[in-house]
Amino acid sequence: MRRTEITHWTEHWFDLYRKEEVLLQSIFSNELLEIHHIGSTSVPQIGFAKPIIDILIVVKDIIKVDEYNEQMILKGYKPRGEHGIVGRRYFPKGGDHRTHHVHIYEVGNINIDYHLNFKEYLKSHPDEAKTYGKLKLHLSKQSPDNVGVYQDGKEAFCTETVKKAMKWASERRNNNEVRRARR
Repeated sequence: MRRTEITHWTEHWFDLYRKEEVLLQSIFSNELLEIHHIGSTSVPQIGFAKPIIDILIVVKDIIKVDEYNEQMILKGYKPRGEHGIVGRRYFPKGGDHRTHHVHIYEVGNINIDYHLNFKEYLKSHPDEAKTYGKLKLHLSKQSPDNVGVYQDGKEAFCTETVKKAMKWASERRNNNEVRRARR
């Protein structure tokens, strides 16, 4: 049975990401355009996280990702297909004691922006990041044996934060374009 375990944030998660990044780059080298550390383990300001490294991979063609399933299985990942999100390929590693989640999208998929802007927004808004960390800690203590309840409890916060993050990122882009036009 999977449990929701939340621990204090640690720098070690960056090392775990970098190690897995090299492995994944070698597997998806022909399709890979970008690879990113995402999720709570990538944002020190949150303070707490499940000790699972979330990785976002951007590829040229999402359909071709299925051709790599056997290689991923050999490295301990379980291919789960879209797993509820159209246009994604999802690979958890570690069974009931998860260590990594790989989320793969084709270039141009809006979920890429959702993930990356959410991360950058929380890094730039430490008070909101801390609030998220406290929420995660509270939910994990409330329902340690029910991952679904934990996920549902975060949903409203995450949905609202993604909206803020997308607006924030758009305003930053617009401001940067104005500055460049003035030069």
